Amino acid sequence: MITFIAILKQFEEQGEKTGWTYIEIAEAIAEKLKPGNKKSFRVKGTLDEFAITAVALMPMGGGSFIMAINAGMRKGIGKQKGATVKVSIEEDKKGKTLNRLLVACINEEPEALKNFEKMPPSHRQYYSNWIDEAKTESTKTKRIAQTIRALALSMDYGQMIRYEKEQREKNGF
Repeated sequence: MITFIAILKQFEEQGEKTGWTYIEIAEAIAEKLKPGNKKSFRVKGTLDEFAITAVALMPMGGGSFIMAINAGMRKGIGKQKGATVKVSIEEDKKGKTLNRLLVACINEEPEALKNFEKMPPSHRQYYSNWIDEAKTESTKTKRIAQTIRALALSMDYGQMIRYEKEQREKNGF
């Protein structure tokens, strides 16, 4: 576990990263975490006393990395841009796991399973995260059903969302 102090920063104009709150991970620290690595990887540990797992470090060139500090993390540490934070991290070799109910349901639908297995791991994780972010069990269940239907029909995420919107409009919802 590597421990250091970082300052919460925020991107002004930086393409898709505009507005992100983040911390910088210096090349020397990144090298201790995962020697010789220049690609994105996941870490676990704490920000102050707030536990984090499967958080991506993204390369920024020259050997340095950044860690995006999302709203949940900022709320957990109670800090915003400009504040200092005690960071204790190590490589998270386990990474993120897929929603167990989603996996169980996909395994019951051969066509959905076939299409799911063709996807890159990051796309599979996107569906799982979307389901996990639902605030209620009924919304999670609805999202799982939508995902299974879309995968069985060989739809990607964007096609699924458009299809569901069209169905709601068609049925007056």
